[in-house]
Amino acid sequence: MTRLTDQARQLAQDTVLANGSSIGLLGASSAYKQVWARDSMVCALGLMLCGPEGADIARRSVDTLAAYQSRLGNIPHNVGFVGLPDPALIAHGGALHAGNAQGVVVDSAHAGCIDNSLWFIVGNAYLWRLDGDLERIRRLWPALQRAYTWLEYQDSNECGLLEVHEAMDWADLFANRYNSLGPNVLWYAAQRSMAGLAAALGEPDEAYTARAEDIRFKLNTLLWYGPETTKDMAWIEANRKEWLYPVRLASTVLQERPYFLPYMAFRDYADRFDSFGNLLAVLLGVTDAAQSARILDYIESAGINLPWPVRAVDPPVLPGEADWREYYRLRNLNLPHQYHNGGAWPYLGGLYVAALVQAGRHDEAAFQLERLAEMNRQSRTPGLEWDFNEWCHGVSGRPSGFRGQSWSAAMYVYAHECVQRRACPGFGGPW
Repeated sequence: MTRLTDQARQLAQDTVLANGSSIGLLGASSAYKQVWARDSMVCALGLMLCGPEGADIARRSVDTLAAYQSRLGNIPHNVGFVGLPDPALIAHGGALHAGNAQGVVVDSAHAGCIDNSLWFIVGNAYLWRLDGDLERIRRLWPALQRAYTWLEYQDSNECGLLEVHEAMDWADLFANRYNSLGPNVLWYAAQRSMAGLAAALGEPDEAYTARAEDIRFKLNTLLWYGPETTKDMAWIEANRKEWLYPVRLASTVLQERPYFLPYMAFRDYADRFDSFGNLLAVLLGVTDAAQSARILDYIESAGINLPWPVRAVDPPVLPGEADWREYYRLRNLNLPHQYHNGGAWPYLGGLYVAALVQAGRHDEAAFQLERLAEMNRQSRTPGLEWDFNEWCHGVSGRPSGFRGQSWSAAMYVYAHECVQRRACPGFGGPW
């Protein structure tokens, strides 16, 4: 650890705590004045390491999301207010939890996003592993079960993996779709989370554990092409005949890749490196040691950790390619090397550092933590040195998006703690 990384830890903690409100964690100090399911549960990784105040903010986020669970069980994409300068003006437990309070807005622009419920389950399990508050889990268990049931129905062909609409995971302006990597890594983690919580509550847990291993097997069957796994074509033909064509095609064309593919759709696939899905697979135990090594070696050899750790995808999608969408031009966001399309995200950098620690690469993790601190120190704001920006350009490295981003700060806190402990809080050993 260095003076810079320690200074960044304190500033990151101050930044994310300042974004807390009476209804939970807001997305940023400069924008996103809502409690976002995805962001707030990712940020819980760092918030729970920020003392009692951070833990309280994380718990308030959970309560807010549970209060606005949909009729069918889905967790809202985000919850905010209209007509108020700051959601913190609403008293927690008052108007919010009336269920249909005047001025409350539950987001519908991304209502089909699938990772809201996934992160809600994984986030609650993480909170429990760190604070041991079983009574909170007992109170939330019905909401967790309803979220889990909603997710089960997103497996439309009952193959065991989730089928995801286009642009409905964390990269919600990007064309990942169908059997996508990131959501299904989280689906594996959700099974393990539900198993741990069920066991703690004295509920049956065996089915969740079995499904986790089934998902792991199917992720490797469908999305990993390398010597670490063997394609059992007889099993595919007997059990998942619709996978025969795309698996044969990818096996023939690609032969092997040192990473999971980002998605497999109907007779179609994409061949690029998805940082979120692959790093999450390392952190959460989907990979074995050989796969983890191949993924992390590839990030280094391909320069995906340059100019900052790390770019969201490599290579970016260019106009005219099959996965290019004209909506990528929206607000000038997803042009090549920007935003989801190859921009470098500090929160992904935090995930990268954690994955390095999980794989036992402690010296490299410490080196990348230093670079992540420098990334967060960049500022476009006169008179300010540290901005904790949303993302940076994938070539120039210049900061972009909104400053004071909660998950840029919270994931730095988590990464710093991983390097300091030489272990990943909440994810080391059996769940």
